[in-house]
Amino acid sequence: MSDIIQLLPDAIANQIAAGEVVQRPASVVKELLENSIDAGSSKIKLVIKDAGKQLIQVIDDGLGMSETDARMCFERHATSKIRKSDDLFALKTMGFRGEAMASIAAVAQVELKTKTKEAELGVLLQVEASEVKNQSHTAHTGGTTISVKNLFYNVPARRNFLKSNPVEMRHIIDEFHRVALANPQVAFSLHQNDMDVYQLNAGKLSQRIVGLFGKNYQEQLVACEETTDQLKIYGYIGKPEFAKKTRGEQFFFVNNRYIKSGYLHHAVVNGFEGLLAKEAHPFYVLCLEIDPKRIDVNVHPTKTEIKFDDERMVYGILAAAIRQALGAHNVAPALDFDSDVNFSFNAPRRERVDDFSSKTANYQKFKQPKDNDGEWDKILSNFQELSQKISKEEESEDITDERQQSMTFGSAINDENESKTPQNERVETKSSIFQIHQKYIATQVKSGLMLVDQQAAHERILFEKFNRHLQNSDGSSQQFLFPEQVQLSVPDYALVMDMEEELKALGFVISSFGKDTVVINGAPTELTDTSVKSVFEGLIDQFKHNKNVLSVSKNENIARSLAKRSAIRAGHKLNGEEMNALIDKLFACQNPNYAPSGNSTFIIFDLNKIASFFS
Repeated sequence: MSDIIQLLPDAIANQIAAGEVVQRPASVVKELLENSIDAGSSKIKLVIKDAGKQLIQVIDDGLGMSETDARMCFERHATSKIRKSDDLFALKTMGFRGEAMASIAAVAQVELKTKTKEAELGVLLQVEASEVKNQSHTAHTGGTTISVKNLFYNVPARRNFLKSNPVEMRHIIDEFHRVALANPQVAFSLHQNDMDVYQLNAGKLSQRIVGLFGKNYQEQLVACEETTDQLKIYGYIGKPEFAKKTRGEQFFFVNNRYIKSGYLHHAVVNGFEGLLAKEAHPFYVLCLEIDPKRIDVNVHPTKTEIKFDDERMVYGILAAAIRQALGAHNVAPALDFDSDVNFSFNAPRRERVDDFSSKTANYQKFKQPKDNDGEWDKILSNFQELSQKISKEEESEDITDERQQSMTFGSAINDENESKTPQNERVETKSSIFQIHQKYIATQVKSGLMLVDQQAAHERILFEKFNRHLQNSDGSSQQFLFPEQVQLSVPDYALVMDMEEELKALGFVISSFGKDTVVINGAPTELTDTSVKSVFEGLIDQFKHNKNVLSVSKNENIARSLAKRSAIRAGHKLNGEEMNALIDKLFACQNPNYAPSGNSTFIIFDLNKIASFFS
């Protein structure tokens, strides 16, 4: 039998390696930006066209390369970062594997211009599918300019699997955020299709956060810093009240390298213990500095996963740093270990008037001359009434908050065609319907008593209505006399542009106003009684949350998200006519039994069940 195993040609080997290193345009952006950082650049410019499919260009003012180095950088496993195996455990650079440039050149048309400070002329190198097409001298100002054109032009299957331009651009912006946050001392700029997206000056980390995410983040930043012999932690965390339902604004950097770690994220959440709403995710940008010998970054080609030699130590220090930061900024109660408890001043507990009077038998209400006794009794009576009113309002707010924070997902129930609807159960008596705690609607039916969850019922009604609008593109719109402006983050702006057709089908009339702002000129008629701006922002957050936890179509996700954010809440008072209309619309739905989340919209207590409570 003849030998059948043979060594693959370099071009094929590079294409195979590119499958792991270059997954999408954002992967190219990450590798090129990190190379510019390793070259000691102080200013980096990123130019994107057609979401990176047509052009990805990175211009830096770093050290540059000689002619030999420029040619060598496109060879497999050629790198300037390490020399021996021990260097893997003393890494202080972003790249070290020597795979990125060879992988990129295998699946794209690459043009490299570079010049060192000592050289008089620069070097021009053009590579296509791992083959050098041109090598010559050229005039260049210094540093390196790399242009990656027509990504995956020679691998059509890979190019066809790329997502839409807004989705791919969102991934590019995510990578840009990570590199920019890790290096606030470097000036960055991002240009998309000849439009300026970011212009970031070199400065402090807090300035970089505000420059990337907006001025509204300035008020929520809490400085976090902790230094030990093994580990140094510094950065910023967001205040608990600004936590979001969606992930995406959580950043860990270990020795300036962005990493993903569910274990460390749990440590941060543990530090927020008792301060976060259910399923809420706090904002944080945390930088960890540790001896390179104590970590292993050579776990995956993307280098976003690392191993610590003592994860428990890192977990404990990180959680303690979060608690200390929250306590120092009066966000959470803190214990002062420097104070002497033997000499601490204990302020007397303030007691309500009615509590005190009930405990003291000889207590008499504010004795005054006889002609003023009636006036004082009247004042005290008003005070007690006001106190009771405030207590009731706080109870109602607690119920509202609890309802708004609860979120359950189970979409399989929406596929049921048959539903057990008590359409003939209803007794048409206007006086037989009332509201309980402004949360549930109770009404008499033939078999007993029916309780309807007003929020879940309204969600079902709106979900089916929005679904029809998306299918038929027939959503009606209410035009605004004074349009509302909504400023978004760059990724959210790209997401809105990607959903523009669907939003139009629902009845939204929006237009672009700059690089990160949209103007709402009209909204669906179903949103007349709500704040359109808050609903629109909530729609985006809910859409991103659903995308992470549910596998549903884009249209269903949008319908779910808008129904969730625009439905009436617990605590909303309804009159008898509104309650009757809500129930009638619910039982006109295809599946009135369940909300889109899978929660029941109503329950029925039959007479036998009610009787059993008294027996």
